[in-house]
Amino acid sequence: MKKKILIVAAHPDDDILGCGGFISKFKKHTIRVIFLAEGSSCRFNNLTKDRDKILAAIKKRKNMSIKALKYLKVKQFFYYENPCGRLDTVPIIKLNKILENEISNFSPNIILTHSENDCNNDHRIVFRSVMMSTRPNSKFTVPTIMSFEILSSSEWNYPKYFEPNKFEKMERKNIIEKYNALKFFKTEVQKRPLPRNKEGLFTLAKYRGLQSGFEFAEAYKIIRSINR
Repeated sequence: MKKKILIVAAHPDDDILGCGGFISKFKKHTIRVIFLAEGSSCRFNNLTKDRDKILAAIKKRKNMSIKALKYLKVKQFFYYENPCGRLDTVPIIKLNKILENEISNFSPNIILTHSENDCNNDHRIVFRSVMMSTRPNSKFTVPTIMSFEILSSSEWNYPKYFEPNKFEKMERKNIIEKYNALKFFKTEVQKRPLPRNKEGLFTLAKYRGLQSGFEFAEAYKIIRSINR
């Protein structure tokens, strides 16, 4: 049965890093990706003085994201552009309303989102908002919610790190497509020994594969699964 998968990410590129292989593997299903923050303004020191540069950086990142998603055959994606690195300044109810509206309109079977234990605070806030917006006693009940891991965020939050309980088998082509999509983010691909590069993606996929009996895998944590 064709499923409807909603990916809720903080910033453009989190979707690729967190579940790019999943998107590649399940592209025949209906996938919608939403971004609650813009992902660039936190890199500037003066929000007023650097306004034009910030707007240009946000636009550039969005364009890279669109190219990456189109490469993976995703047709539905939306950018809400709340301030990057400052989601704690946005009323949580504002984020909840965005999510509730998306869930109401899209009616997903599965939501994929950030880990509650990520080092990045925006990621944690997005997780919290997803849980508030999908609580079972609301009218927006979603059957399955899973968290993904983000290289250089999920593994760096000592001592609370990402602990998966689900492993999705990947083929080599899925990881290749994941990396090809990441390459569109020219400002985000890192040089070794940092992990956001081809070697980092394949090393993680092989490690998760070793844990689960596959050559390659992506790891997830099932937060809630409701049988209907």
